[in-house]
Parts: sequence; C-alpha cells; structure tokens
Amino acid sequence: MRRGLAAALAFAATVAFAQAVPSLPAALLLDVPALKPLGEGRLRWFGLHVYDSSLWVPASPWTFDRLFALDIRYAMNIKGRELSVTSIKEMKNLGYADTEKLRRWEAAMDRVFPDIKPGDRLVGVHVPGKEARFYSNEKLLGSVNDPEFSRAFFGIWLDEKTSEPKLRAQLLKLPD
Repeated sequence: MRRGLAAALAFAATVAFAQAVPSLPAALLLDVPALKPLGEGRLRWFGLHVYDSSLWVPASPWTFDRLFALDIRYAMNIKGRELSVTSIKEMKNLGYADTEKLRRWEAAMDRVFPDIKPGDRLVGVHVPGKEARFYSNEKLLGSVNDPEFSRAFFGIWLDEKTSEPKLRAQLLKLPD
C-alpha cells in the first residue's frame, strides 16, 4: 500500500514538473529529439528574478560525457555582451586561466549571444568532444566548435565549483 502511494506521488510530481517546464525549441528537437527534463531552478540576484533554468538529458544520470541541454528563460533585460563578460568571469572562477583561449571564447560568445529581454530564452547544447550549440526561442544562433569551451561554459552551472551550488543541486536533482 505504501509503495503504491509513494509510486503514485512520484509519478504525479514527475508529470507536474514536466508540465511546468516549457518544451524545448522546435529547431533543437529536430536535431536532438530524445531529451527529457531532469531538474529546474531559479536564479535570483539580490532578490531580483534573473532567470529560470532547466537541464534536459537523454537519460539519467547526467554526466559531462553525454549530450545535454541547458534551457535558460530570462526575466530581465541583459545585453549579449554582458552575457559574454559574465561567462568569462565565471569560467575564470572555475580555474580557466589561459588568457588567449579566454579571449577567443569571449569573441565567439559575442558573435552568438543576442541581447535578451524578459521572456526570451537561450538553450545551450553540450555535444561532448565536439562543441556547444546555442538556440534562442525557435532558431539555431550558432555554435562554438571547441570541446573545452563547451565543458567550461556549462561548468558555470554544473561544475562542482560553480558560484551557484543551490542552483546546480536543483538542476541535477541532488539532495540538499
């Protein structure tokens, strides 16, 4: 009886979570159709709602060795340039220090990231050993063909040394 109730509650929670997370952009689903949401979290900065994010995986458990997508739905205006600068700062905090490489990565992000307004979304796809692809709303924005960049970029949210460990735990469905 208890097992059946627990299973029913777990199923209901999974269905509610899947309904709460919007579907990924159609262009991405054409490229990678088998992704399912794993976890979701909200970033606040000094109390301001910056964005909601969700991690999409083909299967559990999540790992950097598998393809995955990180969906970020913004709640405020952010310049594309600001996204690049902040990303580089976070990568440095994770230990990436090669100045020339960071400069190349920053230039690549400047080419890909648009200015953001509330309601916009960016979805990054980690393709292990190859690249990071970026989608906005319903189209492919571009990619950065550097596997180390992809690991560094997604590490901003998913590395154990992230500056936002609570958000990481929510995305990866880790215990508190």
